[in-house]
Amino acid sequence: MTSTVRKAVIPVAGLGTRVLPASKAIPKEMLPVVDKPVIQHVIEEAVTAGITDIVLVTRSGKNSIEDHFDCHYELEAELERKGKTALLESVRNIIPDNVTITAVRQHKALGLGHAILCAAPIIGDDNFAVLLPDMLVNSHGIETPDLKTMVNAYQTSGHGQIMVEPVPMEHVDRYGVVDCSGFNLEPGFSADIARMVEKPPIDEAPSNLTINGRYILPARIMAILKDTQPGAGGEIQLTDAMEEYLNEGTLQAFYMKGKTYDCGNKSGYLQANVVYGLQNAETAESLKAFIKTLDL
Repeated sequence: MTSTVRKAVIPVAGLGTRVLPASKAIPKEMLPVVDKPVIQHVIEEAVTAGITDIVLVTRSGKNSIEDHFDCHYELEAELERKGKTALLESVRNIIPDNVTITAVRQHKALGLGHAILCAAPIIGDDNFAVLLPDMLVNSHGIETPDLKTMVNAYQTSGHGQIMVEPVPMEHVDRYGVVDCSGFNLEPGFSADIARMVEKPPIDEAPSNLTINGRYILPARIMAILKDTQPGAGGEIQLTDAMEEYLNEGTLQAFYMKGKTYDCGNKSGYLQANVVYGLQNAETAESLKAFIKTLDL
């Protein structure tokens, strides 16, 4: 086992029911945010954090995700012939040469924990990251992106890290919430987790810090998942395995500096396109001008 985080699991086997009918024939992960599909934004985030081995846990009907990160010789030849250099580079250099993407199948939808377990033969005895592809983590304007900071925190402390962000207290019953024993956690820092509570009643929530789909986990989690029994919804839950791990080790909540956008629902997806569009040099000015014309 190594303390360096180089591997990541990205579960992309979901049906995308919250964004139907858009996801009927197109994987939700391939829906574009400005000029890149959601999954490309997520993988770029992982690569920036130092991840070099990415495992996509997929299913039938999602081949376009793998195709997107493969070579498209005909397209590249045509762009080269027409001298469209910038476009050619944008499709040719989607991922660096030192990054590998491997796909494994999740044949049955048995929960997030089960999806991660499908990657166990590739992860082996290494610690690993988990990135949920619905969630875009926007670290625009932050010197060190949140996931990279979280990886650094793991490598320094040796403790698993779970990214969290605050939500209004009246919304905590929609999320998994961390209990850091009342510790006043600040953005960019980590604190030990005493427990995790899934969708607590508002008046019983230990905090307003919610788990948002980024994890750096010790290899031991894979072994625990193998023995984790189905929980909520009859599925194998990652949260149950992490709760079990707390009986023998430490997990920490990492309070992000940026903001997440949930592209797994229509509102979050639209918000992401607006925000990323305003941060894109090619689209920012025209989008700002258009927004000013709206009678809001």
